Amino acid sequence: MEMSKPLSDIVEYNPKVTIKRGDLVNYIPMEEIVPNQRYVESTQQRVFSGGSKFENNDIIFARITPCLQNRKIAQYKSQAQNPAAGSTEYFVFRSIPNVSDSSFVYYLLKSDFVVEPAIKSMKGASGRQRAEIQPILDLHLQIPSYDTQIKIGKILSAYDEQIENNNRRISILEEMAQKVYREWFVHFRFPGHENCKMVESEFGTIPQGWEYLDLFECSDIQYGFAFKSKLFCNDSSLHPVVRIRDILGNKTETFSPEMPNQKYLLNEGDILIGMDGIFHMNQWSGGAAYLNQRVVRIRPRCMSTFQLYYYLEPIIKDLETVITGTTVAHLSDVDLKKIKVLVADKDTQIKADSMMHSLLNQKLNLLNKNTILQKTRDLLLPTLINGDIDVSQFDIKIKEE
Repeated sequence: MEMSKPLSDIVEYNPKVTIKRGDLVNYIPMEEIVPNQRYVESTQQRVFSGGSKFENNDIIFARITPCLQNRKIAQYKSQAQNPAAGSTEYFVFRSIPNVSDSSFVYYLLKSDFVVEPAIKSMKGASGRQRAEIQPILDLHLQIPSYDTQIKIGKILSAYDEQIENNNRRISILEEMAQKVYREWFVHFRFPGHENCKMVESEFGTIPQGWEYLDLFECSDIQYGFAFKSKLFCNDSSLHPVVRIRDILGNKTETFSPEMPNQKYLLNEGDILIGMDGIFHMNQWSGGAAYLNQRVVRIRPRCMSTFQLYYYLEPIIKDLETVITGTTVAHLSDVDLKKIKVLVADKDTQIKADSMMHSLLNQKLNLLNKNTILQKTRDLLLPTLINGDIDVSQFDIKIKEE
């Protein structure tokens, strides 16, 4: 039976975690949290001097703009059960034993039932607004029984488990693709290279027939359209709009009645770069959609997409570390114009593309599958939480044997 309860009845806020100042501890920076990716694991350690603290299965909830709007909400995962620390810009929530299920709590917190009121509670100067915790804890929600929570959590978790499996496969394919790229286009170890004449260029020694071109010379670059944000909605019968937050997830839930020129339309496999904050870069696989402002689409003219993508990847990562703005890092047109691209001769490009074709197709297929899984999961989420589907009919074990 569902009962209306304040959120504070089923979660602990900022639960007690023991970490001493000066301890070397696992650390989760904001950029490690990827929208639409449930779990986050530590990839670095820092000396603890303050900030949020959390343990395995705790939910990290970004409270600052634009991270909250981008749904930077994740569940901390630690195989060694080690606690971790993170930004002061996190709310930390924990399920209560025998009262709330951790999986259910995660999905509830990332749903519109919680996120939209959290966004409305934001206060502060433009660009640095933060959500208030009390309005979130005071939210009255329809909370199902503990056993029903477990079933809902398991149903939705099945989608994220499949997405995680696909992401692992994508990572393997990415490693293989990067290795091939480095061997051919960085170390010049491609078939026939031993007989290839090397020549000097202003950027170093390169094979004869290769050349450095400006990014704008070797590709078509399209900046996004300035959609009127007040017209954004979730009506999928309208025109889908890709914003910065959508790039990594390869999906969009934002739509607009505005009809921009077709030059803003995305194709499968287009390279996208976010121009603000973390300069997310990805190949689009989320279906037909239009570019919003501060997103750049790049289509190569004299080389394959994979060659340009892997060439730009380390450059964009380097730019993230050196470009800063007053509050948010900004990638500018000037920065893009400074990029020089090494373009191979046609014969080398054809041979490399032939080798890469299968790997890249597998990657795009898995990305498409993940898009479908995410959309299905997100459609199910409010339906299950609202009780519109009776989960008691499903034979789901609620206790581990």
